[in-house]
Amino acid sequence: MATYKSTPKKIQRSAEDLFDTFSDFTNLQNSLDNLTDEQRKQIGDVHFTSDSISIVTPQVGEIEFHVTERQRPGRLVFGTKSSPVPMKMELDIKPLGGDFSEVTSQIDVEIPAMLRPLVGPQLQKAADKFGELIAGLSRN
Repeated sequence: MATYKSTPKKIQRSAEDLFDTFSDFTNLQNSLDNLTDEQRKQIGDVHFTSDSISIVTPQVGEIEFHVTERQRPGRLVFGTKSSPVPMKMELDIKPLGGDFSEVTSQIDVEIPAMLRPLVGPQLQKAADKFGELIAGLSRN
């Protein structure tokens, strides 16, 4: 299993508040709709339901992540059945005190060691982009 982790993003919201927001992803649709065209273009084609996030990429097509685990106040785990390889994604929300939190995303994927140099950089970009998406939507 290979792990790709985003850089931590500091957010001015409490961990409890962020957890509540991300526990029902339909809360994020309004934030997504309020992004500028440029921000929306950077994020790409993303759709939300109450328990899932669907991401469409030119390389893979549509990948839908469903919440498989919720741990209050700061951990959500997503699994997918539609990816070409077994994969899970985690969102960790760490309280920093007061109204500040740190958000990190992580992708765990089963890929053969010889493919990691080819696929790894793209998966790292995906982890970073997901972290940026969550951080951006958290601020709105």
